[in-house]
Amino acid sequence: MSNEPIYHVMDIIRGTTVDGPGFRTSIYLAGCTHGCPGCHNPQSHSFDAGQPMTLGEIIDIVREEEFNVTLSGGDPLCSPKATATLAAEIRKLGLSLWLYTGYTWEDIIESDLLREAVADVDVVVEGPFIQALRDTDLLFRGSSNQRIVDVKASLASGKTVLFAS
Repeated sequence: MSNEPIYHVMDIIRGTTVDGPGFRTSIYLAGCTHGCPGCHNPQSHSFDAGQPMTLGEIIDIVREEEFNVTLSGGDPLCSPKATATLAAEIRKLGLSLWLYTGYTWEDIIESDLLREAVADVDVVVEGPFIQALRDTDLLFRGSSNQRIVDVKASLASGKTVLFAS
C-alpha cells in the first residue's frame, strides 16, 4: 500500500461489544467539527490528536483480530476521503462495518463526498449527540434522536431504512 494516508487514531479497542452487535474491533479516529455538548469523547475533536498510523498498520490489527469493525471517533466522516479508503480496505476483508457520525443520514445522501465515504459501510449510527435526549437504555446510541441506518437498503430504496437487529 504505497502512498498510504496517515490516520490519527485515538484508540483501537479489540473485542468490544458496545459499538455494534457481537465482538468488534472499534477504531476511534481523531477529528470532529460537530462540538456536541456532552460529547463522551471531546479529546478526539482535534484532527492531530491520537497516534499517527498508516492504513496498513490499522488493517494489520483488523486482520489479526478478525472481528467485524466499527469506525467511531471523533467523527470518521469529518475526513471522508480517508474514511472511504479505510472502509474499502475493511470491505476487502469480508467484514461487517459500522460507522458512527454526527451527520444525519440526510446530510450524507445530499453530499457526494459523504455518500462515497459510506459506500462500503453496512450500518451508520447517525445524528449529533443531544444531551437533553441522552438515554442510557438505548442500544448502540447515546441519544434518542440518533438512528441506526441500514446503508445498503437505504441507498437501494432511496428511503431511510433502519437497521433491524
